[in-house]
Amino acid sequence: MKKVLRITNPNDYAAYVNAPPLHPLVCILRYEELGLFRRSLNLYSVYGLFIQDEFVKGISYGMKTYETHGPSIIAVAPGQIGGVEDNGELISRKGWVLLWSPELTQGTVWEKKMEEYGFFSYFSSNSLEMTPAEWDRISLLIGQMRNELQDHDDSPALRGVLQGYLHVILEYCNRIYLRQTSFGDKDSSDMLKRFNQLLLDYYAENKQSGLGVPSVQYCASELAYSPRYLGDMIHKATGGTAIGYIHSFVVERGKSLLMHGHNVSETAHLLGFGYTHHFNRIFKKVTGLTPSEFLAK
Repeated sequence: MKKVLRITNPNDYAAYVNAPPLHPLVCILRYEELGLFRRSLNLYSVYGLFIQDEFVKGISYGMKTYETHGPSIIAVAPGQIGGVEDNGELISRKGWVLLWSPELTQGTVWEKKMEEYGFFSYFSSNSLEMTPAEWDRISLLIGQMRNELQDHDDSPALRGVLQGYLHVILEYCNRIYLRQTSFGDKDSSDMLKRFNQLLLDYYAENKQSGLGVPSVQYCASELAYSPRYLGDMIHKATGGTAIGYIHSFVVERGKSLLMHGHNVSETAHLLGFGYTHHFNRIFKKVTGLTPSEFLAK
């Protein structure tokens, strides 16, 4: 089984790096205060921002591997997988970690906004690259947020303050994200967002139980495109194929299910595959490993 750190609540990561908890729903860490710590491949049930002056090489995030340059932010969301598997090496970093439970924004005006931030999705192809001024401002906000956690006990008033700080920090992230995507093809970017959201909704609504694994035909119809046009747009945006994108999306969900303890047969069924061997074939095509080999690696 892979060495996976399951972050079911924000303080699971604090415990991993031997830092004291500050709040049941929020974890804020400054890397410089941690000293040496070990890498981790994380399975998230929380939201998070990892803010570093330079990320380690080969850090994974969903369907891809990041190679970042300079100060940047990687955003993660529940159900996602990312990081670098622990190999025993001790490392040090400069920057911040901000993790929070979805419970912090449930029932608030920001709950829906969380779903709209494009930088939390796997389709986002880059980390958020900060200017020196943005590094300073975001670091200041996170530092002030941590001061609130250190100076006040948990209460509805404190949670309101935390939500306010979080909103401002995420709006800074969104400004960086919009700046970066503005340099690309906006039509392709918007289409990819819609395609990704369609796949998320497909599984959220349990459509795989009746329709099986999402097809290109279904997705094209829902997006009001022809299958050929959707394929052309996906190729333009990613360099790959529409069916390849769907398979990669489904395999990422499969990884999460496997890491949460489902066996291969259960995972195949939950994803909408009629036969386990079909899931095994797609999984190996995408990852180079069978599901069993993935778990044993």
